[in-house]
Amino acid sequence: MIDKTLKTCAEAVSRVFDGATVMLGGFGDPGLPGVLIEALREHGAKDLWVIHNGAGQGDYALAGLMDDGRVRKLTCSFPSHPGNKAFANRYMRGEIELELVPQGTLCERIRAAGAGLGGFFTPTGAGTELAAGKETRMINGREHVFEMPLSADFAFVRAYQGDRLGNLTYRMAMLNFNVPMCTAAKHVVAEIDELVPAGGIDPQQVHTPGIFVDHVVHCARHPVLASKVNLQNPGRA
Repeated sequence: MIDKTLKTCAEAVSRVFDGATVMLGGFGDPGLPGVLIEALREHGAKDLWVIHNGAGQGDYALAGLMDDGRVRKLTCSFPSHPGNKAFANRYMRGEIELELVPQGTLCERIRAAGAGLGGFFTPTGAGTELAAGKETRMINGREHVFEMPLSADFAFVRAYQGDRLGNLTYRMAMLNFNVPMCTAAKHVVAEIDELVPAGGIDPQQVHTPGIFVDHVVHCARHPVLASKVNLQNPGRA
């Protein structure tokens, strides 16, 4: 019988190695798999390349991982936020590398990796510093920049519901990057709010089929995280 459930978040992150590339779902902190990331902090892997649309906030989850000095490189679209002091401080000291990517381009680079594509041309970023060193081409009279696919060793996402087969359904901010990330990583783990029996999710509501998911873990809500990012309300977090 197929059973992809794990008992603990510690077990879920145990395979992460030093220097790994890790995708994190969600839109900023809303939808972020914060309990898994806290487990990753305890796990101790370092020199990580993190792919997320933001840079974290406060002193927990992604921001905490940066404050611990465990992130070597961040690929994101929105690194500037009043609450991301951990990233800002390390970046200003030259302790973390930033790859700034327009949000639509970021999502499409991830999707391209999951679809097995070799890259794509986009007009976004043409004529700016973001195009430096990249191939450009005129298409229909408009300059386009060639962007490479973006894959990862691991993808950690948060889902509203999951079953033992790995089928997932998301709510609101959980959905933003999760679907393409689950196709673009070698190893996918979902932090789920509710574990349901196999067949308990309407097939039309399965956003990520279990074939793309290696493990699911029903994470108990961390009280500190719940108060800071409202993890108890999947509609907002």
